[in-house]
Amino acid sequence: MNFDDEFLEETTEIGSDELLADDNLRLPDNANTLVRLHAIRAWLKRRQQETSMEIGETALALQNALQEEPQGTHLRRRERQAQTERTQQQQQAFLDAQQRLRGYEDAEVLLEECVSHTTTGERVLVEYYLTLEELVENALQENEAEHLPRIQAMKDVQHRVEHVGSVSEE
Repeated sequence: MNFDDEFLEETTEIGSDELLADDNLRLPDNANTLVRLHAIRAWLKRRQQETSMEIGETALALQNALQEEPQGTHLRRRERQAQTERTQQQQQAFLDAQQRLRGYEDAEVLLEECVSHTTTGERVLVEYYLTLEELVENALQENEAEHLPRIQAMKDVQHRVEHVGSVSEE
């Protein structure tokens, strides 16, 4: 094996995770359950990375907004109010992104629990989907409005399971 072969294998492995994490992934009807599971795991990892980056960017924007807040009384009331609103929007965006990240992390833990407790390969995705559905329904019934971004993240995971976990109907 020469250097080019080693490089090709390494990039293929990284590329396969990127392909499996793609939102528009279409798996063949005869795709193995392990491939479907890997596609869900890769997608969850990508979503966690994107959300972590969003948290960082929002934290930076929040820090900038806090530094720009008026210290004196030289600004008009309208300007102070607008700056305060921008700061509050940044704070809310930061909290929402944290909740989404928590939702994706919870979904990942739940997936691994389903994998370790389910004996049949094909049944794993069904159990996972149903467990996610139960969590979302319970959260909605308990009216957890402050956790809406987390709930939405779990709904996104459900959609992903539907998308890659079932045979397409054409």
